Amino acid sequence: MPRSSEPSSRPIGAPPLGRHPRPSGAPPVGALLRRHRHAGEPLSCEPVTEGLLNRGFRLTTTRGTYFLKQHLDAPTADRATIVRQHRATQRLHALGLPVAPPLADATGRTVAVLDGHCYALHPWIDGRHRDGAQLSAGCSRRLGTLLGQVHTALDRVMEPSGTDGGPGADDDGGRASADLLDTFRAIDELIRLARAHRPRDSFDALAEHRLRERRRLLAQHAHHRPPPAAAAGWVHGDFHPLNLLYRGAEPAAIVDWDRLGVRPRAEEAVRAAAIFFVRPGGELALEKVRAYARAYRRATGACGGELAAAAHRVWWERLNDFWTLRWRYQLHDRRADPQFPAVSALAVWWTREYEAVRDAFAG
Repeated sequence: MPRSSEPSSRPIGAPPLGRHPRPSGAPPVGALLRRHRHAGEPLSCEPVTEGLLNRGFRLTTTRGTYFLKQHLDAPTADRATIVRQHRATQRLHALGLPVAPPLADATGRTVAVLDGHCYALHPWIDGRHRDGAQLSAGCSRRLGTLLGQVHTALDRVMEPSGTDGGPGADDDGGRASADLLDTFRAIDELIRLARAHRPRDSFDALAEHRLRERRRLLAQHAHHRPPPAAAAGWVHGDFHPLNLLYRGAEPAAIVDWDRLGVRPRAEEAVRAAAIFFVRPGGELALEKVRAYARAYRRATGACGGELAAAAHRVWWERLNDFWTLRWRYQLHDRRADPQFPAVSALAVWWTREYEAVRDAFAG
């Protein structure tokens, strides 16, 4: 299950301040394979990626190749939460969806707790990531259909919203949209940190420019703050190009179900499109968005009004979201820096092209 990095965008703005310290060195492969006796003896264990939240390894044994995942992201790294994710992927796989459920050990368990960390062994899926620039209109339609099938299948395999328990399972359909006073305080603090950063470089100058620009946009559109979402359902929670593997033009596996939870489904559809179909300059490829959204609506039965409302909420979320700058200036973590130019430009472009974006989603 190769992947070039962990999530390319955080779906809600805040960075995961509660992350576990990132361990170094190889995982306890010997102890793990003693539990998975069917997997053979170890030959090699190579890191797949540094990742933003978790660690992955390509584990080769005398019986094959596997993907070994070490769960580190504090909000989702406890055993009960991981077991719930595993159970969901097993049920989705039984329905024929392209997922890669974990392998059970000799006792039937899919999570191993070793040295205080949780590990899971998955089949290795040969495939590659494809962003929106690599997707034709037909592939964009298939992507929308796939996400719609995931949402409708989760309704079948999961307990009713809010009854399955565990972190991430709470129904946050009524979650309030971002408050401007909080956002303005965050902007002031990030401007202060950007101006004080040494050595100061072009990134700091761009960050300060975008923050001031965003403050002006928010002041102009303060009256457009959306109400809480009215409906929620089970969602993948982090659906984007680095969590989807392709073989040729067809999806081979949806991976990284760490953010599985109950949230507004149409918002996940909009948020995913804003990641898949964003161009380097910050514009959305609206023809592909239109094909994707039409297929999603057809697969789920969602109406245009639901997608329009979701697009409005995600637009507002993007205007109030500075997670890449929080990582740089507050967590002193620069791994998200390359994403900032396009992410920050998208919020400005989306505001200017608001009607066209809404129409692309709503049809």
